Amino acid sequence: MTRVAVLDLDRCKPKRCSRLCYRFCPIVRSRIEAIRFEDDKPVIVESLCTGCGICVKKCPFGAISIVNLPDELEKDCSHRFGQNTFKLFRLPTPFPGMVLGLLGQNGIGKTTTLKILSGEVKLNLGNHEEPPDWDEIIQHFRGSTLQNYFQKMRENTLRVSHKPQYVDKIPKAISGKVGELLEKVDEREKLDEIAEHLELKQVWNRPLEVLSGGELQRVATAAAICREADVYLFDEPSSYLDVKQRLEVAKAIRSLKDDEKTIIVTEHDLAIIDYLSDQICIFYGESGVYGIVSNVHGVRIGINIYLQGYISDENVRFRKESIIFHEKPPTISLSAGETLVKWKQIEKSYEAFKLAVPAGEIRRGEIIGILGPNGIGKTTFVKILAGIEETDNGSELGELKVSYKPQYISAEYEGTVQELLMSVAKENFSSSLYKTEILQPLRIHLLLDRNVAELSGGELQKVAIAACLSRKAELYLLDEPSAYLDVEERLNMARVIRRVVENNNVTAFVVEHDVVAQDFIADRLMVFTGEPGANGTANLPTSLGDGMNVFLKEMNVTFRRDPSTKRPRVNKEGSKLDIFQKQIGEYYYVRSLRR
Repeated sequence: MTRVAVLDLDRCKPKRCSRLCYRFCPIVRSRIEAIRFEDDKPVIVESLCTGCGICVKKCPFGAISIVNLPDELEKDCSHRFGQNTFKLFRLPTPFPGMVLGLLGQNGIGKTTTLKILSGEVKLNLGNHEEPPDWDEIIQHFRGSTLQNYFQKMRENTLRVSHKPQYVDKIPKAISGKVGELLEKVDEREKLDEIAEHLELKQVWNRPLEVLSGGELQRVATAAAICREADVYLFDEPSSYLDVKQRLEVAKAIRSLKDDEKTIIVTEHDLAIIDYLSDQICIFYGESGVYGIVSNVHGVRIGINIYLQGYISDENVRFRKESIIFHEKPPTISLSAGETLVKWKQIEKSYEAFKLAVPAGEIRRGEIIGILGPNGIGKTTFVKILAGIEETDNGSELGELKVSYKPQYISAEYEGTVQELLMSVAKENFSSSLYKTEILQPLRIHLLLDRNVAELSGGELQKVAIAACLSRKAELYLLDEPSAYLDVEERLNMARVIRRVVENNNVTAFVVEHDVVAQDFIADRLMVFTGEPGANGTANLPTSLGDGMNVFLKEMNVTFRRDPSTKRPRVNKEGSKLDIFQKQIGEYYYVRSLRR
C-alpha cells in the first residue's frame, strides 16, 4: 500500500489538544517515530505509518488525512509540493486541434496541472526533496504525447498562453487601459474579431482597476487568445459571466481549433464545458489530499461518468451516489401555496439605468430562479426585496423577515467560522438538524476552526450561503451562490436551499447564471430582459420550461436533455437539432419528447 498523509497546518493546534495524534499512534508506542513534531507542528513519515487511522479520528480539528492507495499508483505520481502535502497522480494528455476539458472538485489538482503544463511549476514526480532533471521527466513519459511536450518545454520551443483562475488579481500586477494592453499582445492579429465577440469595445478606454469581474474575465480571455502560442490553457473562463457571455467566450476559445492549437480548459459549469470540449479528463480523489487524472473520454460520456461517480474502464467508484437530474413537473397551480408577499409595480432609476418590474406576488414553499444578462437589474431587484435599495416611489413590501447573501462577499468578520455561524444560527447551531441539513452537505464542519479572513473564495462562498440560510427568515435572497463552487458543491448548495425552503415553508429568490444549477434548483423562473447597462424589465415568475424558453430565445441558444442523466446540454450552433428547435420555438428542449 502507498500512503498519502496530508496535514493542514492551518487547522493543527497541538497546544490545544495535547498532541493527541502523537499520543495515540501505535507505532510511537514502539518507539518508531511515524509521527514526530518539528517546530511544534506534526510530521507524518508515510513509510512508517501503518494507516490505522487512529490519529485521524483523534484529531479534534480535522487537520490530518491519511489515505491508503494501491502501490502501482505510486509509479504514476506526477507532483508533490512537500512532505505531508497534496499529491497528484498522472497528467492529462493533450492533442492538437482538440479542446480537452478538465472536470473535478475544487482542490483536486486541476489548477496545479495547468501550472505544470504552462511551465510555472516544474513537476517533480513526487520527489520533492531531490527533484528530477528534465532527462528523468522525459524518460518517465516516454511513449506518450507528454514526452514530446516536455521535450519542447526543456528546449524552450513550446509557447504557452495561460489564462489564470483568479482574474481579480490581474489589476494588482498589470496597469493600463484595456485597448492599449490588448493591442500589445495581439500577436495573431485577431483582436478586432475577438473584441467584437466578447463586447470589449465599450470598455476599451477604461483602466483595468475599474473593471468588474466579468469585464476582467473577458479581457483576460481575449489576451490569452490573441497571443501566438502552441498551447492555450484556460482556468475557469466562465466565472462572473452571464449565459450569453459564457457561450461567446466558449466560441472564441473553440476558434483556436481552426489553427490546430492544443487547448485545455478547466470549468465547473457543466453546460459550458459540454459545449466547449471535445474530450474530457476526470479528476477524482480526495480534495486537498490527493488527485488522480482519468483516461480521456468523449465529452458526453466523460460528463455522464462524472455524474454517475463510476469509471468503468478503470473500475473505480469515486462517489457513493449518482447525481441525477429530473424533468420538472407541470407548473404549480395558482391556488397552491399561501401568498407570502405582493408588490405593486416597481421602478428604480439611476443616472444611466432604469429598472421596471410589474406588479406580482410570491408564494410560500417555492424557489424562484432569476435569469438574465449582466447589468440588466437582477441584483438591483434583489436589493429592493432585501430593503437595501429604495424604489422611486418609496413603496415597501411590508414587514417581512429577509435573509440576504450578496453577489460580492468579503471576509470582514474577525473570528472563526464557528463563531460567525453561532452568532447567526444561535440555539439552532448545536442541533443535529442544523448539522445534517446545512453544515455537512456544504462541508462547513471542516472549516469551523478556520478564521473567516483566511478562507479561499469557494470556502467563503459556502460560509456566506450557510450564514444566509442560518437566519430565521420568511424570504431568502441569494445572489450568484455558485460562484467559485465546483459541480458537486453547486448541486449540494441547491439541495440545501431546497431543504430549508421546504422544511420551513418559506420562499427563496436565487440569482444564477449556471443554467444547469438553475435547472436543478428552481421551481419557477423570473427572466430579466432589456439593454444591459441602460434599461431592464422583469417578467413575472413563470414555469421553469416557459421561463427557460423565453430566456434562451433571447440568447438565441437551444438546449436538449441528455437521455441518460437528464442534464441540460447546449446544442452546437447550426446543428440539425438546433435548427429544428428554433423552427418550432422550443429553445429549452422539445416538449413533445418530455417523458
